[in-house]
Amino acid sequence: MRFNQVLCGTASAVVLAGLGATSAVQAQEIQTVDSIVVTAQKREQNLQDVPVVVTAVGAKLLQDTGVRDIKDLTILTPGLTVTSTTSEASTTARVRGIGTVGDNPGLESSVGIVIDGVYRPRNGVSFGDLGEMDRIEVLKGPQGTLFGKNTSAGVINIVTKEPSFEFGGEAELVYGNYDAKGASLSVTGPIAGDKMAGRIYFAARERDGFNKVITGKGPSDRDQDGDQGFYTVRGQLLFIPDDRATFKIIADYTKRDENCCGAVQIRTGPTAAILNLLNGGPALATTADPYARVAYSNRGAPSSVEDKGVSLEGNIDFDWGTLTSISAIRDWRTDNGQDADFSTADITYRNKDGTNYSKFRTYTQELRLAGKAGKLDWLVGTFLADERLETRANFLFGRDYEQYLGRLLSRSATNPAGIANFVSLLTGRAPNTTFTPGQGLYDRYSQRSTTISFFTNNTYQFTEAFGITAGLRYGEEKKDLFTYQTNSDGGIGCGTALSPAGQARIAGIVGAAATPTVIGNLCLPWANPLFNGRGTEQTRTDKEWSGTIKAAYRFSPEVMTYASFARGYKGGGFNLDRTQSSNGLPSGGNGVTPIYDTSFPAEFVDSYEIGLKNTLFNRTVLFNVTGFYQKFTDFQLNTFLGTSFAVRSIPEVTSKGIDADFLWFTPVRGLTVQSGFTYAKTEYGSDKVPNDPTNALALLPGSRMSLAPLYSASGSVTYETQVGTGMKARFNLGAKYSSSYNTGSDLFPPKIQKGFTVVNGRVGLGADDDKWMLELWAQNLLNEKYMQVGFNGPLQGSSGLSATQTTYVPANDTNTYDAFLGAPRTYGVTLRSKF
Repeated sequence: MRFNQVLCGTASAVVLAGLGATSAVQAQEIQTVDSIVVTAQKREQNLQDVPVVVTAVGAKLLQDTGVRDIKDLTILTPGLTVTSTTSEASTTARVRGIGTVGDNPGLESSVGIVIDGVYRPRNGVSFGDLGEMDRIEVLKGPQGTLFGKNTSAGVINIVTKEPSFEFGGEAELVYGNYDAKGASLSVTGPIAGDKMAGRIYFAARERDGFNKVITGKGPSDRDQDGDQGFYTVRGQLLFIPDDRATFKIIADYTKRDENCCGAVQIRTGPTAAILNLLNGGPALATTADPYARVAYSNRGAPSSVEDKGVSLEGNIDFDWGTLTSISAIRDWRTDNGQDADFSTADITYRNKDGTNYSKFRTYTQELRLAGKAGKLDWLVGTFLADERLETRANFLFGRDYEQYLGRLLSRSATNPAGIANFVSLLTGRAPNTTFTPGQGLYDRYSQRSTTISFFTNNTYQFTEAFGITAGLRYGEEKKDLFTYQTNSDGGIGCGTALSPAGQARIAGIVGAAATPTVIGNLCLPWANPLFNGRGTEQTRTDKEWSGTIKAAYRFSPEVMTYASFARGYKGGGFNLDRTQSSNGLPSGGNGVTPIYDTSFPAEFVDSYEIGLKNTLFNRTVLFNVTGFYQKFTDFQLNTFLGTSFAVRSIPEVTSKGIDADFLWFTPVRGLTVQSGFTYAKTEYGSDKVPNDPTNALALLPGSRMSLAPLYSASGSVTYETQVGTGMKARFNLGAKYSSSYNTGSDLFPPKIQKGFTVVNGRVGLGADDDKWMLELWAQNLLNEKYMQVGFNGPLQGSSGLSATQTTYVPANDTNTYDAFLGAPRTYGVTLRSKF
């Protein structure tokens, strides 16, 4: 039956170490490259017969290297980068340097996530304990045919363990540094003879924070950030009424309550003097020392995530083919608070009070019919989705906002003129009534997206050596967005400045030439009354074709080559943030007129690959090499403009390079070696970025993309051996190297991350029959220091680029730069038991 499949493998062959309960010694005796099966084309195929670049990691290696979510997976996958920013819910995966940037939930993911056949709307939903996994497959390049909604860069396909008809269970206890504690329990077995089986998994984990927090005058008194605390439960029922049908129901629930993510300074700019003055002491790191892991935050970053859903998969065999149906409904919600200035001065913040959240409710239905007729393997199907997104946002003035803005405008930290409140002077209002503490924006975005698509994927084997695979997909997607924006104080401060009397008053104080700049700063998007009570409705429809064609030729049983072309896309959408300009258009310059049309077009990619798959040395060595070239048009770049996020469509992005994968079942009993290498030159085109009148993205044309290392390499060595009678030892060492790259979407040089290597290790000793095992482990064993994402401190300086500059001049840069860091070294002990 299909639910008793051979463990799937990969072009990178990481799967080898994932042989479940089978010992490495046994694996050495029975495992060869030609026994590895993949389902990258939604049918079981031998790895070396599939013209696809895919990395799949088996259950045991996932366990050996401590992989619980897609961020952990990066150590095993060259060309994969996963980062998170303002919360762990804001997680982004990138393949070959391509991914969706920023915190806008309106943006679909360039790299799709599929868990047990169910498409997930955004990358962040896959961060957390994924439970008992059978394997994870990373498909590189556009997947425009078979995996739910279209994705332009790749797919991460996660398959969890299914129920077994043999009773058994596993338990795990974990303790580590940062007072990390965790426990999990799973039980599986028959429920009704050989007709129904079940599996249930439960896990709870908690850990202290990675960062120390200086809270200043509060109101937060939490002195740690980056902690962990969640529980998850997953249940499955497998029903096999006869030998021609199987049905599987999966239900899961996860709840996280954590504090994430505070930022540290990687450079402290001159505006820190003003923040310090208002704070009555250091509001930021006086001298930036990011890896001291000290965050300055008077408001904290509380975060809650709830994820739940249920799916039903049915497979029915007919004489002429197999019908597969996967139906699912899912709910996901994240609530977050944030110290939005990342300092102990109280400038701006977001409140976690039920008015700052994003949530998805997603219904999906997939039907596939597949079979074989002579030399033709055929597949047809349809995919439907109804996705409802609701986002509410608040952004509020702190008690120091008015004073801070006034001192910025007066260009003095000490204000020698003795003016107590420069903003009050400009507007003529009483102190702390222009921007009253606790007031600000309260916005709501409701978006419904409906998708219907039809697809086919077929392989015709002309001869034993030569075959062609062709896939085609047609999809229609409609998105409707309702936006309602308000200011709790009506935007009265900016309104006063915009009035004729207000403009005259300001001109009398600062002069006519400086008046537009002053008004622009008094009327930043969150303070602009032109947004107050503003409701808009927008709609867009995409109707697109995508697909692939692949030709494969086998020179011998050991050597196969292939060439492929794929056309992929991901849908357009709407920016979910306030943006404004001089004329209400994205092309306008600095101004206060709200931009009505916040839509952005679909992203397209044409991808070419040529590959060589080699099975060597009596089928114990796998060595595969693939060259690729990808050209993206209308690439969706979500970038922070200093006051809001905006999506810019980049006319052209190219990614070209090589993927290489190696696997060796060594002659040494119990020893397996795997490695992978990716060279990816992922660059923006040479044309100036459209709709960038402020020149914020002037450094992009012709440059390598952010978070796109030129080189990355991974490797893993696993060794298992007998120790005495009835005992065994297991060793694993894994590492991932990434060359240098810029971590900021604007590519300002202070955000560059130098090349780094992360190493994980695990040593275990236990019973030969796996009844128990005690393991010592370390993640980031060498305590490598690296940034995930660097960004400009909000309202804390300027890059110094004028509207015509294309060259960065360090002397003109007054920004404070902050960063979200990668995890430090963690280590601990794990006790496992099987029964």
